[in-house]
Amino acid sequence: MATYNINSAFKMNSGYEIPRLGFGVYQTPPAETEQACVKALNDGYRHIDSAIAYRNEAGCGDAIRASKLPRSEVFFTTKIPPGLMSYDQAKASVDLSLQTSGFDYIDLMLIHAPYGGSAARKGTWKALVEAVEEGKIRSLGISNYGVHHLDELEKHIAELEAERGGKGKGGIISVGQWEIHPWCQRDDIVEWCQKRNIAVEAYSPVVRGKRFGEPTLTSLAKKYGRTEAQILIRWSLQKGHLPLPKSVTPSRITENATVYDFEISEEDMEKLGNKEYTPVCWDPTVSGLQD
Repeated sequence: MATYNINSAFKMNSGYEIPRLGFGVYQTPPAETEQACVKALNDGYRHIDSAIAYRNEAGCGDAIRASKLPRSEVFFTTKIPPGLMSYDQAKASVDLSLQTSGFDYIDLMLIHAPYGGSAARKGTWKALVEAVEEGKIRSLGISNYGVHHLDELEKHIAELEAERGGKGKGGIISVGQWEIHPWCQRDDIVEWCQKRNIAVEAYSPVVRGKRFGEPTLTSLAKKYGRTEAQILIRWSLQKGHLPLPKSVTPSRITENATVYDFEISEEDMEKLGNKEYTPVCWDPTVSGLQD
């Protein structure tokens, strides 16, 4: 069993490291984002996951500056939204995200969802590859892609290598992000990523609280003397994922990071495992290649 602490990181295909615990800011109001992120950074988080669609990149940037931590010590992610899926729009979006956050580089840029059709996905990826070459982005990835979208991306990378002059010119997939928890494990996608050393980020790791009170989860929380949220975050870490819990409540921000002084047994990990497929968020993974 791997031993983790709050400073544990995953070595990405890009060569950079990403902290295994992230702080999510989905639906965090812009006015509250800076305060929540400062609290998270004070508690030891070093990874903030934002998106253009969240409209709170500015607050994330303000928080990182307010923390007085060196920029190099905080990992910042943002995402290209479905409505801006094209080569030109993606290039403009990268520059706008840099301006909005106040940074001179973005650690990780993800394509937020596989919508827009094949040509739009390829054009968007090409724009991000160029942004990496220009030093604007350090690592690339995708979010909410199904296996069929991932297979297509590998084809696009091969095509871009041929079109742009050889190996490495098509970009590198470093990270994938999905809703993942015991009731939505996505084994096919996880296996695809693990074969390629792609980091698997898990959003909604505590299932938006919708599974709190389930007998198995409640019994494990009692057994380990933890909250149900802590059990779920620890489950995610022990599965090898990079969980992205979110909260604006100071006590919960602290609680969600206090998951390194216990370990769930293999037997209990199995108890939380099941074949149920019940997402609580949107699920673009099931969309077609033409969507």
